[in-house]
Amino acid sequence: MSVDPATAVYNLMQDDPNIIAAAVLKGKEIIYTTDNWDISADVGKVVSSWIGQNARFIMVAGVKYSILQMEAERFVAMSYKGEGSIVAAKDDEYKLIAYVGPDGDGRGAAMEVQKALSTLSSVASYMDPTSQLGQAASQMGGVASAGGATVEATPSVGGTSVNPKLQGEIKAFLDWIKDAEGLAGYVSYYLQQNNSQIISELSKIYDELRQIFGV
Repeated sequence: MSVDPATAVYNLMQDDPNIIAAAVLKGKEIIYTTDNWDISADVGKVVSSWIGQNARFIMVAGVKYSILQMEAERFVAMSYKGEGSIVAAKDDEYKLIAYVGPDGDGRGAAMEVQKALSTLSSVASYMDPTSQLGQAASQMGGVASAGGATVEATPSVGGTSVNPKLQGEIKAFLDWIKDAEGLAGYVSYYLQQNNSQIISELSKIYDELRQIFGV
């Protein structure tokens, strides 16, 4: 069941506290925005740049954000002056644009924004894994492909269905893994930054995953 724009944005900001402002659009029209963010003067150019997919940067509220990723279904842009990031996702019905504060990570927030969009929309989004993975995941013992690896869906036990929110999170995670600009780009970014803390945590997660799957 879809939720209204205000609820979708509220849930998004609860899931990632570093997302401190957001707006929901239909076409180029803002239908909802948080009180702390006015992008009405910039939204037209931002959407046009998104459609064209050839912009090197965007301007929002007087701040220049350099494009890290620009695709038909989403984009991530970051201020190299440490003024935060802009993350957006869209489908055939809505666009959700969010501001991530300086302490947040735009690439990491991209998945949260995509999840929020999926709860908002009454139609499947471009990045909605249902179109590729949903049928397999909805069938007992189904198999889906994620980044070249085979992922087996877990059948329901005793007729009990999987929590829809959890299922949505797993599907979004699988989609993020298979996207070349998702997990791979995220890891590459922090390797380039030589961020020892993040690299150490990634190493721990890698070891845990190997233990879980026995590889």
